[in-house]
Amino acid sequence: MQNSDAVWEIVERKRTAFFELSDRIWDIPEINYLEHQSAEEHARMLESEGFRVERGIAGLPTAVMGEAGEGGPVIAILGEFDALPGLSQEAGIAEQRPLVDGGNGHGCGHNMLGAGSMLAAAAVKDFLAKSGLKGRVRYYGCPAEEGGSSKGFMVRAGVFDDVDIAISWHPAAFAGVNNPISLACNEINFHFSGRASHASATPHLGRSALDAVELMNVGVNYMREHMPSTARIHYAITDAGGGAPNVVQARATVRYLVRARTLPELLSLVARVKKVAEGAALMTETIVRSEIVSGDANLVGNTPLEECMFAHLQRLGPPVFDDADRATARKFQQTFNAEDIAASYGRFALKPKEGQALCDEIFPLNAGDGTLVGSTDVGTVSWVVPTVQMRGATYAIGTPGHSWQLVAQGKLPAAHKGTEHAAKVMASTAIDLICNPRLIEAAKADHRARLERTPFVNPIPDDVEPPLPEKADA
Repeated sequence: MQNSDAVWEIVERKRTAFFELSDRIWDIPEINYLEHQSAEEHARMLESEGFRVERGIAGLPTAVMGEAGEGGPVIAILGEFDALPGLSQEAGIAEQRPLVDGGNGHGCGHNMLGAGSMLAAAAVKDFLAKSGLKGRVRYYGCPAEEGGSSKGFMVRAGVFDDVDIAISWHPAAFAGVNNPISLACNEINFHFSGRASHASATPHLGRSALDAVELMNVGVNYMREHMPSTARIHYAITDAGGGAPNVVQARATVRYLVRARTLPELLSLVARVKKVAEGAALMTETIVRSEIVSGDANLVGNTPLEECMFAHLQRLGPPVFDDADRATARKFQQTFNAEDIAASYGRFALKPKEGQALCDEIFPLNAGDGTLVGSTDVGTVSWVVPTVQMRGATYAIGTPGHSWQLVAQGKLPAAHKGTEHAAKVMASTAIDLICNPRLIEAAKADHRARLERTPFVNPIPDDVEPPLPEKADA
C-alpha cells in the first residue's frame, strides 16, 4: 500500500495523453474484428511508451499486446476498444443526434476501457523501471468483446498461459470492485434447409425452412418455464429465406444467444435448444445444421484479489467530480425514466439518493444479487488466470447500457476523471501484487479451490474459427 501514492502520481502525469487516446478511439468506432484503426492506435501508443509490442496475437488481426519489465510475476491488464452498430451519436449532447445514420458508436465505453487499462499498465511499467522491481506488466488489447468472444479464442491460443494475475475494469455509473457474477453464453446459428415450391400451385411439394424457424422459436419459448430462472435465451432471424410470399422458403437461419449462470448449466441448456431445433426440422421435413459462432464462460471470483482491489479503492476514495460535471449529468438524466435510474442503483444494491447525478461513493464488496447481469469474455480468462475487475464511475446514474446517451457521454470531463480513477486503482493493485508474492499465491490457491470440482471447458469448441470478416467473405 505504501507504493500507491507513487504510482498514482505517475498516472496523473500521463493521463492527458491517454484521455486523448480514448477520444481518438471514440472518433473511429469500429465493430467486431474490424477495429483496425483502433488496434493500430493502441499499438502505436504502446510503442511510444516503450513497451515490447506484438500485433495480431492469437491469429486475430486486431488483437495487440505490449509487455514491459523483466523476470518476476506477470500481471496482465486487459483492455478493449470495439464499438456497437447503430449507436452513432454526437458527443456531449443530451438529445439523440446521430453523426452518421445507422453508424457505429461506443455505447459500452470501450474507448475508455482500453485507454484506462493501458494508462494503468504504463504507470506500472514506469514504477517497475524506477524501483528496479522484478516483474512484467502486459497490456492486452482485446477486440470483439461485443459478441465476438475474442478472449475465448485468445485463451484457446494460450496467450494467457504464463500470466499470474489478470486485472480489468469496465465503465459504469458507480465505482467499486465488480461482483464476479456473469452469464456463460453461446451464440449459435441454426441453418434450416427445405424445398422451394410455388406456394399456391404446388404447396404440397414445398418444405418450408421458415416454418421450421418459427416452430423452433415457439418450442424454445415453451422451454422458458422449465429452465433456471437466471438463464436467458434471445434470438434473431438473420435470413427469412427471401421476400416473396408466393415461394415456399427453401432456406432460413435463426441466431440464438443462450445464457446461463454456470458453464455446466450452459452446456445443458444448449443441448436442449438443439433438440428443439431437431424437432422443428422433423416436423417440417427440413434439415437443420447448427454452428457455434462465439461463447463466453461465466466469471470466476477471487476473494484475495477482490479484497486487495477494494482496499485500494477505499484508500483512494470515489472519483472527484465537480459542479459542472454534475450539471451535465443531470441534463442526461432528464432523458432517462425512473426505472432506468432505479435499475442503476439496484444493480449495485445501493439505496437511491434524491438528486444524485454522479457517483460519490464506493459500493460494497459483493454488492448486487447478480440478477441484472450480462456476459463478458473476461469470464473465460477468469477460468485460466486469477482475475479481478472493477467498475469505474464514468457517466450519469441511470444511463442505460448500449445507448446513445452512453455514447454521448464518452468524451466528457467526467468520463476522463472516471477513467483516471480506474487506472489508479488497477495500477496500485498490480504493484501491490508484484511486491507481495504471498498475495499472488493466495489468489492462485483460491482459484484452484474454485475449479476443483468444475474443470474448465472452453465454450468455444476447438473446431470453431473466429468470425473474422476476411473469412466470412471467403
